[in-house]
Parts: sequence; structure tokens; C-alpha cells
Amino acid sequence: MITREIERLTERELEVLIAVGRGLSNQEIATDKFISPHTAKTHVNRIMTKVGAHDRAQLVILAYESGLVVPGQ
Repeated sequence: MITREIERLTERELEVLIAVGRGLSNQEIATDKFISPHTAKTHVNRIMTKVGAHDRAQLVILAYESGLVVPGQ
């Protein structure tokens, strides 16, 4: 189930949301996506704003509930 909020994310933001859902830190996301840690943090903050999340835990829940991240992946 893809929510309306997720549909507003850019492709990069969607990639970052999946990474957050998998438990990656900003540093790990930066390394994986070849971006700076500051840019990773900016993406996370923009995602939180767009989807109305208050913290990373809510992003993880959203990633799982929307099917972007599947347990065991």
C-alpha cells in the first residue's frame, strides 16, 4: 500500500526512506548513496516533513506498512 505522502517523494527520497526503513544511519546512507552525511540528513528531514513523521521510528513504520521494506530483506 503506497500512501499519498509517499507518492510525493522524489526518487532519491524514496531510496533514502527505504534505507531508513532498513535501519541505516545517516552515515551509512551517505556511504551507500555516495552523498555526504549532511545531504543524507537533509533528505531524511525533508521526508519527515513531507510524510508528517515526528521521528525516524515513524519512517521505519511507514516503510514497513507501505511495503517498501519487507521483514528479512
